Amino acid sequence: MNKTLLALASSLVIAALPQLALAQTAAPAAPAEPEASPLSFNVSVTTDNRYRGISQSRLKPAIQGGVDYALPGGFYVGAWASSIKWIKDAGGGASAEVDLYGGYKGEITKDLTYDVGVLTYQYPKNDLATSANTTEIYGALTYGPATLKYSHSLTNLFGFADSKNSSYLELAASFDLGNGISVAPHIGHQKVSGSGNGVYSYTDYSLGVTKDYGNGVAISATVYGTDADKALYVTPSGKFTGKNGLVLGLKYSF
Repeated sequence: MNKTLLALASSLVIAALPQLALAQTAAPAAPAEPEASPLSFNVSVTTDNRYRGISQSRLKPAIQGGVDYALPGGFYVGAWASSIKWIKDAGGGASAEVDLYGGYKGEITKDLTYDVGVLTYQYPKNDLATSANTTEIYGALTYGPATLKYSHSLTNLFGFADSKNSSYLELAASFDLGNGISVAPHIGHQKVSGSGNGVYSYTDYSLGVTKDYGNGVAISATVYGTDADKALYVTPSGKFTGKNGLVLGLKYSF
């Protein structure tokens, strides 16, 4: 071989050796992120169990928990339970609420999604003259951070006689402020259908702040208020269950 070519080839090999060594000792590619489990759980404690602005726990703390399962193709089912006091206050025997639900979530366009389903609220041994057990169908549209949702009762609503076809319309949003902090304003209107039941209809509103600490832990602070009739929504001691108030919560999801 020509001495000049040999020298040139040797120089190229020597120059390439450090690069080859570097390539052989480079860190391996990061492992792929594990797929999220379709099954999830949550437990929480709260200083007051508020639902649609009304206290379900006599303005006292409550313990709660739930499970969700994401089925293929956008379908889902779940269950949620909480301690309550309002049925005992109304003369019944139930001390817990158990919710069972299922539905389907889909996408209309890139930024517009929908959610439809059915939800049944069960109160074991509620023993009221009109059963508190309630079943609703619901539909929601979400665009960006905002969600508009409508719920319609297929049964009597939470123990109100002749209240089938009652409805709840709500508008809510969730804004991510960064560092695990989100803000969620909400307004809704509960219509109680049936002769003489209109006095029980009301509007509720809230503003919540949640801090996500990671590893499934989150704390929240929410201010609630309603324009419900102060003479109708009361505890046995006469306290208004729709009063303005701050509710604190601690939740663990896993």
